[in-house]
Amino acid sequence: MPQCEMCGAESSSLTTTKVEGAELELCDECSDFGTEVRTQSSGSSSTKYSTSSSSDSSSSSSSSTSGGSGSSGSTRRRQDMFDDMDEVATDYDERIRTAREDRGWTQEDLANELNEKASLIRKLERGDVLPSDEVQTKLESELDISLSEGGGGDDSDWSGGSSTTTTLGDVVKRKD
Repeated sequence: MPQCEMCGAESSSLTTTKVEGAELELCDECSDFGTEVRTQSSGSSSTKYSTSSSSDSSSSSSSSTSGGSGSSGSTRRRQDMFDDMDEVATDYDERIRTAREDRGWTQEDLANELNEKASLIRKLERGDVLPSDEVQTKLESELDISLSEGGGGDDSDWSGGSSTTTTLGDVVKRKD
């Protein structure tokens, strides 16, 4: 007797159901978690499956086709939330330690000024952990330093040519 691919229950009749992009053979109880997939007649359309949530298979396929081809900026990468974020400098641990020592503070003194634990300051100065946004803001304002990378410095190497002419060998510096 076949088993449900979600809960493992044995069932005499399983339905093919699409759950988060995967087609599974599910029992009646688990099939509520997805959309039932039905096989269409062979001559009506070029697509093999349609979902029960769409009322007309041709309208669902045309809407997905027009949505994909309608984007005019297909050659450009979409901007996301990470483009606006600053990266923490690779030498953030040295910057914190140097600024703290310049003020003559111990790690415990800095922790008290920031209202943080001294163990966090030790871990930051060893480079074991990255500072959270809140701690980074506190450190930058208290020590009058910047822990962010100066954006754009790494990208300047790439602005001169197209991606088809620049190879990995042009960018990599060998350690001989």
